[in-house]
Amino acid sequence: MYLIVIGWMYVVLMMSVAEATNTTGTVLGAIVTFVLYGVLPVVIVVYVMRSPQRRRAIKAQEAAEDAQRRRSLDPDASSEAAGAAEPGGVAPVRKEP
Repeated sequence: MYLIVIGWMYVVLMMSVAEATNTTGTVLGAIVTFVLYGVLPVVIVVYVMRSPQRRRAIKAQEAAEDAQRRRSLDPDASSEAAGAAEPGGVAPVRKEP
């Protein structure tokens, strides 16, 4: 995709140079040609072509956030051992067999 964009920008740049160096052309006309034939269409096309990629990235980010949220809410997913001391400082007491 980017190869086509680079090629089109080259064509538009050459059109702008031809506009600026022509005896009846102006530099302002070359700038307008470059912006209206080059920059504006390329920005629109790249934005539309990248929308599936942006959508996938957003879904992946949301999935990662959901997984992080589930891990923080799941009591079994804590990093402490099962017999570790409680936050109050009192260890659980077991009955002797």
